[in-house]
Amino acid sequence: MTVTGEAGIMDDASTLLAQVAAGPGPVSPAVYDTARLASLVPGLPGHERRISYLMRSQSADGSWGEADGYAVVPTLSATEALLARLRSGEDRVAGAAAAGVRWLAARPAGAPVPDTIAVELIVPALVRDINDHLAALPAYEGTRVGLPRGFDGAALEVLRQPGRSLPSKLWASLEILGPAARRAHGITPADGAVAGSPAATAAWLGDEASAEEPAAQYLLRIQDSDGAVPGVTPITFFERAWVLASLAGQATAPSAILDSLERALGEHGAPAAPGIPPDADDTAAVLHALALHGRPRSPGCLLSYQADSYFKCFPGERNPSISTNAHVLEALGGHPGFTSEAAMVARWLLGQQDADGSWLDKWHASPYYATACCVLALAARGGPAARPALKSAAAWVLATQRRDGSWGRWRGTIEETAYAVQVLRTAGGQHSAEAVARGQEYLREHDDPAKYPPLWHAKDLYAPVTVIRAARLAALA
Repeated sequence: MTVTGEAGIMDDASTLLAQVAAGPGPVSPAVYDTARLASLVPGLPGHERRISYLMRSQSADGSWGEADGYAVVPTLSATEALLARLRSGEDRVAGAAAAGVRWLAARPAGAPVPDTIAVELIVPALVRDINDHLAALPAYEGTRVGLPRGFDGAALEVLRQPGRSLPSKLWASLEILGPAARRAHGITPADGAVAGSPAATAAWLGDEASAEEPAAQYLLRIQDSDGAVPGVTPITFFERAWVLASLAGQATAPSAILDSLERALGEHGAPAAPGIPPDADDTAAVLHALALHGRPRSPGCLLSYQADSYFKCFPGERNPSISTNAHVLEALGGHPGFTSEAAMVARWLLGQQDADGSWLDKWHASPYYATACCVLALAARGGPAARPALKSAAAWVLATQRRDGSWGRWRGTIEETAYAVQVLRTAGGQHSAEAVARGQEYLREHDDPAKYPPLWHAKDLYAPVTVIRAARLAALA
């Protein structure tokens, strides 16, 4: 996608919206889910390619994934899958499996593990499976992998009790049940997918199923040429809502997109995609996107997620989400009947800002995402009390720009640079003009969607490519 001036931006925005209307966009492959398929459904076509993908994507130190603890879950998943295949006679994986075991065994127990989806259940489940494999392999006699500090497996044991049903919010993590996940009672795939999760779908399907079954067809449909699969797909309503919000004012939204978002809203709001339970984040984003494009709806359905001082993303949530509450503020702020709730959320967001001026959220690895969400919401709906926080956020963004004009937690990226530019244009004032210009120049010179690094939280990190492309256009507009 090439951007040349305002006319080019509007043309690209229209093209992107047309693509979104035609169907869900791509999502980056995930080591965690690809490894779950390799372990749980080795008979599914593409298995050899999946094994090759895992071995090829392993880092020199034996791990998979990013820094700061983000390697734990994908490394556990990949190592378990390779050990399972080693026990089945696939000797070519022996070296990669051994390197994964060494990395896991050497990792300090007290090193932090990020709060990704169902991490408190996935880590104990995979550690148990890995240790079962190690006990059965003579070459690993006496070798065990320990649980990170703070993980005990107690919640997993409760969920694995016979006859216990899995809460709907955990359907996307069905694989934690082990053999009991196969054809689990009460769980029906939507268009073949269990809660939009390839790993959960593979666990539900089992390896003896026919490749003609809808669940198997879903897994075959979403794999790429390497046999790898995304961590979450489809993301139909999530993708459409985020893209519409980013491109508001740049292009006219196709009525088919707006119609689909209106139909997605039910008694408890909207989900990320069909077959997934609704949540406050997607609900708020859908409401905000509809309002921006001339179809306002009452945000009353959000009230079922209200807690004492903030809004929960879903019932039974362990930790609140900053970006969800920023989106809730945007959805509530334009409706006179919800001023007290909007003021409550604004106060809560202001109280969550870090001392350096940034925010960090549980749905994204980068503070630039959460900071952009909060700045955009508070600038529009936070009132005078938000001004010091906005100034502090802009100062943090200015101070963290890289030499090449980009921004990023681990390295400069298109996505994070787009968020940083939006923060400065919203709250930076005239003194940030040079930084904005340098950031926009970086965005113009760098754009390869195939290389967008995964930064969004699922069980593993992932990149919703179309959402990121829209954020880039918004920063250039």
